[in-house]
Order: sequence, then structure tokens, then C-alpha cells
Amino acid sequence: MTADTHDYLTVPGLAQSLGIDQAKVLHWLHTGQLVGVNIAENPRGRPRWRIPRESWEAFIAARSNQPAPAPRPQRRRRRTDDRVIQFFR
Repeated sequence: MTADTHDYLTVPGLAQSLGIDQAKVLHWLHTGQLVGVNIAENPRGRPRWRIPRESWEAFIAARSNQPAPAPRPQRRRRRTDDRVIQFFR
């Protein structure tokens, strides 16, 4: 099974299409937020990342606008007695 070259995105191409620095895309790859494939001949050398289109679409879906979570109820504070001096908190 051969993969079409259009099924993969490069780091420079992705950064240019988004208008961001390549370092940001590399950061997403290194932190695992974005899944990529290193196609370098020597895995210990300089990496040559290719990002599968499905991985990019999943990354975008995870970061897309979603309804905001319901606000958490605020905890009620205890009423303090002004006549009591608290030395330790």
C-alpha cells in the first residue's frame, strides 16, 4: 500500500499555511499534541517530519471552538468572627 504525497504535510508547508513559525509546529510534534512521522534515513540524525492529514485534522478538531464548560459553583467562605485572633492559618 502506497501513500499519496498529498496525504502528508511538511513542517515548513504547514507553518507557512498557518502563518506561524516552524518552531511552533515542531513544539507541537515534540510535546505529542500533533502526531508526525520521522522519515529521516538516520533516526538519530536530523528529523524529517511528515504529518499525516488525518493527524492534522484530529489536531484541529481538538483545538476548535467548543461550547464553554459550565461555570463551577463558587465555594462559600466561612464567616469569620472578628473577635477571634487566629495566630496560625
